[in-house]
Amino acid sequence: MHAGFAMLEAGQVRSKNVANQLTKNMLTWSVGVTVFFLLGVTVSKVVAGLTVGPSFTLFSVFDASNAVADGDGWVNWLFGAVFAMTAATIVSGAVAGRMKLRAYVTYTITLAAIIYPVVLGFTWGEGFLYQLGFTDFAGGMIVHGVGGLAGLTAAYIVGPRLDRYNADGSVNVIPGHSVSFAVLGTLILAFGWYGFNIGTAATPLAGDGTALGAFAGVGRVALTTTLGMAAGAMGAGLVALYRTGKVDTLYVANGMLAGLVGITSNTDIIVWPAALLIGGLAGAQLPIVFSFVEKRLKIDHVCAVFPVHGSAGVLGTLLVAVPGMTVSSVSIDPVAQVVGVLVIGGWTVLATAGVFGAFKLLGEIRVSREHELEGIDISEHGVDTYPEFGKPETVADGGWVESNGVVRPDGGRPNDGGIKLVMGFIRPDKLSDVKQGLAEVGAPSLTVTNVSGRGSQPAKTGQWRGEEYTVDLHQKVKVECVVADIPADEVAAAISDAAHTDEKGDGKVFVLPVDEAYQIRTGKTGTDAV
Repeated sequence: MHAGFAMLEAGQVRSKNVANQLTKNMLTWSVGVTVFFLLGVTVSKVVAGLTVGPSFTLFSVFDASNAVADGDGWVNWLFGAVFAMTAATIVSGAVAGRMKLRAYVTYTITLAAIIYPVVLGFTWGEGFLYQLGFTDFAGGMIVHGVGGLAGLTAAYIVGPRLDRYNADGSVNVIPGHSVSFAVLGTLILAFGWYGFNIGTAATPLAGDGTALGAFAGVGRVALTTTLGMAAGAMGAGLVALYRTGKVDTLYVANGMLAGLVGITSNTDIIVWPAALLIGGLAGAQLPIVFSFVEKRLKIDHVCAVFPVHGSAGVLGTLLVAVPGMTVSSVSIDPVAQVVGVLVIGGWTVLATAGVFGAFKLLGEIRVSREHELEGIDISEHGVDTYPEFGKPETVADGGWVESNGVVRPDGGRPNDGGIKLVMGFIRPDKLSDVKQGLAEVGAPSLTVTNVSGRGSQPAKTGQWRGEEYTVDLHQKVKVECVVADIPADEVAAAISDAAHTDEKGDGKVFVLPVDEAYQIRTGKTGTDAV
């Protein structure tokens, strides 16, 4: 699950903040599970005991003999820890790109020690919500609802990213740096969800430790989990298509997750048509709720955590009480479900607001403007996720750098000798034709680079979660040929003729003098090197 969250969040942030998201995911797991083990489990038991009155043993999770006697004591702890850290890492996606690492880690500690254990004590710990009849099979509200509401609250308190909103309230789209990462993360999460839901349903070893558990109930969970996932992707895609005329890739990915969240609370007791309905509605609400939060509430929740986890979790928790949703032998009290959502949601919002509100009062919640513009990877972690785009300390052409960072030329002499560099910027799909044209004029050697740039080709629009943004840097291929005994004008003409389509954006060809050339293997120089 955390591998999926790491990739999902990394893909939806700018490249300058990727390392920060990856680090937060690793620290969420490392710090969070330790705190949950040392304190959170005990807090959940205390809360359960105080709300319904049964006896409890402090720090019983440390008792190895008790865990062995229970048979599943440590397994229950592990599931609790994983669920707690899922709720925590959801928050990291909401506040991406502007929150200080120390503030986020402190919140993770608080969530693992107090916020989530209180919810756990109310519900799965058999506290008062459990006694009331509230049901949530694998955490649709207890885990994902908590994470989604906490993320929304945190994003509101920390404020939007720089330049997210204009003075008139209009929204600027800030696309993430990799849809590929986001989709990869989605599919890893979808795989992990089988552990999330089916792992909750399965008893891997029963009785004497040799017989497989009952797979009749597990099969229902597997089926409804799969159908809810599929329906969520389709629901979000269809709504995006209706609203924008395009099937938005990121909405489909987020819709898949929203569908999974929607059926997580009820997957063990619903009939299969209900899985399609709940998953489809959870996906369909996502573009609508995201737009409402972004444009009406003016909350910048970067990874769409509230519509994916918050509202989808609430939806699934409430819809299970609708008649006809569950198998005939099960009846869900709608009042208990509503009370559970209100109590869990209210506690989560108040506790989260308290933690981040305190950090804001202390001035420790947000990185500086300079650091946000530069990227949190550098200011918080001292790394470039993509160092090839960084600032080198030396200059490859033999120049030198003054102490103030100004690059000075090396004083190369002009030379109109026999070496020329022919450099062309062409459409990517014309590369094959250009290679053929160069071979025909006797200049088969070339260097090819993928680049992007702007010229006379008109700008176009792209979409990020259904919102349009301008794309004025177009993908091109740069071809470079250094020639000596072949006329540079023939090479330039070959590139131009082969790349020509008579449309704007065909590109340009430049001819530049080359001062000197060196062949590394032989040591030859000048035209002999070429």
